[in-house]
Amino acid sequence: MRRRLTVAALLVAALVFTGCGRDDNEDTGGQAAQGISSGPATGTITVWAMGTEGEKLSVLAKDFEAANPGVKVNVTAVPWDSAHDKISTAIAAKTTPDVSMIGTTWMGEFAKTGALDQTPTDFDKSAFFPGAWDTTVVDGTSYGVPWYVETRLIYYRTDLAAKAGVQPPTNQQQLKEFATALQQKGGAQWGINLQPGDTGSWQTFLPFVWQLGGDVTDASGNWTLDSPQMTQALEYYKSFFTAKLAPGALQPGELESMFVAGKIGAFVSGPWHIGILKEQGGAGFEQKFDVAHMPKEQAGTSFVGGSDLAVFKESKNRDSAWKFVQYLTRPEVQVKWYQTVSDLPSVQSAWSDPALSGDKFLSKFGDQLKDAKSPPAIPTWEQVAAVIDDEVEKATIGNTPPAEAVKAMQKQATSIGTGS
Repeated sequence: MRRRLTVAALLVAALVFTGCGRDDNEDTGGQAAQGISSGPATGTITVWAMGTEGEKLSVLAKDFEAANPGVKVNVTAVPWDSAHDKISTAIAAKTTPDVSMIGTTWMGEFAKTGALDQTPTDFDKSAFFPGAWDTTVVDGTSYGVPWYVETRLIYYRTDLAAKAGVQPPTNQQQLKEFATALQQKGGAQWGINLQPGDTGSWQTFLPFVWQLGGDVTDASGNWTLDSPQMTQALEYYKSFFTAKLAPGALQPGELESMFVAGKIGAFVSGPWHIGILKEQGGAGFEQKFDVAHMPKEQAGTSFVGGSDLAVFKESKNRDSAWKFVQYLTRPEVQVKWYQTVSDLPSVQSAWSDPALSGDKFLSKFGDQLKDAKSPPAIPTWEQVAAVIDDEVEKATIGNTPPAEAVKAMQKQATSIGTGS
């Protein structure tokens, strides 16, 4: 279900486009970021975190308080479905917390309001996966740090692949041949499941564009949604539905149950599906499936998502707030957080821990994260993403030719603008 433009969202949009009375040079990257002082954290820090992270963050907050006896961390758990508007309202009213989780695709929107503090130079961006760090960068300036990450791989039934006599694909053509074999020789009803549109389908579709060397914008920040690569990728994506290798929209829970039953041979998804499949498949099912890297053409790029941590300029305890963020991005703390809530580390060195490197599934996600990206942090991205979702659906399960669909994407995106 798409988010409607509420009053809070409109307020944030007004801040983006009017500048809210700020100095014209503010948050343009012209001012140097402040550093973080040495010594322990002190005072009170207010933190907003969403979903399971909000419910469990107190575990790490207590450890941080034990290491810094003079500090108190107050965590507020915020439901994901109200988080965007809650942050928007707080920015407009200047009642923000000290620290908040920020969805990676929200960074451009919130940074453009001038409400986020620049990332201190104390953070080494090379410690993070490049694609994850890029989600914090708006107009050349970083406004947060990646906290946890996720990317997408190809899940497939190893038993059906063995029956069909095929190996995991290495390029786009082989992926289609792989799905065909799983259906025609492996016995699956559907060779592969790909999102046929609807909210978030761009996350599955865009990697096929990136693999061909395309992107959503050019070096000047102009939309390139009608590029030859976009058209080629959508034609390729549509071909799975035309050939009846991929089903149309599935009901909630159908993907997992059909994969476990062998009715779907493969699908593209993130690491959360590992646990779901193990639970639904029962004892021994993890021997019947595996994950494979995304296909490689000019690149083998996948989507990187997750969440960033940001400190607000209205923070009354900026220094300690950033110290808490520093703590949360220590390698050993990232490993503990993975063991607590299964969030994958954004810090590359954390992946050397056996809990991750020794897992046959997760180690492949770690490899894929080295070649994963997200769209540029553009204030209007979520509006444009909704356009892409709609046009992908019209092409895949409708009658719109891909060339017309990408032209429609470009026209609507140009009308929306980038918010820069």
